Amino acid sequence: MDANPHALILIVEDEAEIALILSRYLEAAGYRTLSARDGEQALALTQTLRPDLMLLDMNIPRRDGFQVLSALRARNDSLPVIVVSALAEDVDKLSALRIGADDYVTKPFNPKEIVARVAAVLRRMRPAAEAGMRVGNLLLDPLARRVTAEGVDAALTESEYRLMSVLMGQPGRAFSRGELLDAAMDDSDALERTVDSHISHLRAKLAAVGAGPRVVNLRGFGYRLDP
Repeated sequence: MDANPHALILIVEDEAEIALILSRYLEAAGYRTLSARDGEQALALTQTLRPDLMLLDMNIPRRDGFQVLSALRARNDSLPVIVVSALAEDVDKLSALRIGADDYVTKPFNPKEIVARVAAVLRRMRPAAEAGMRVGNLLLDPLARRVTAEGVDAALTESEYRLMSVLMGQPGRAFSRGELLDAAMDDSDALERTVDSHISHLRAKLAAVGAGPRVVNLRGFGYRLDP
């Protein structure tokens, strides 16, 4: 499975058993998951936790799937969305795709197919990511593996670069120390406090090149990048 092991998948499903099945298969494939049981909760989570992809049921309370999808696209949120729904009519599929769904799977479904479709949609997102990421006056160049501010190289180490890649990938999202450790460190036995040391050096280097975005310490939890 060609999965991004750090991708966070939001499962929007009001049937707990179905949500659990999806979660188990996705986590077995290396993804992280969280769940929402209604449309309002789903929209709130897309802003606070910044998932990488949404699996969206259409028949959910407090704003149905069509309304959730419309709200996302109305605020120019490009979050990839795969609809997983019992609505099997062509008119429903076409409506969802026109609003902005990236894929549509009807129930009942094979969980392995869902995992494969998640991987496929995330792969399609990679070309844009490989073109580089910009947050404020910071530019991350994945080909040169460097971060610059107004053209000035911050001269990051490999571990510092990986941390910035994670933080810049979802600015404003809070990452725990454990998540950053998994994403950025080769040594699986490293302590979570190792992240603090790397972040300290990273902050100093960003300040030296006049970076606008700030790496903010979330006491007792981890860090986020504020644009």
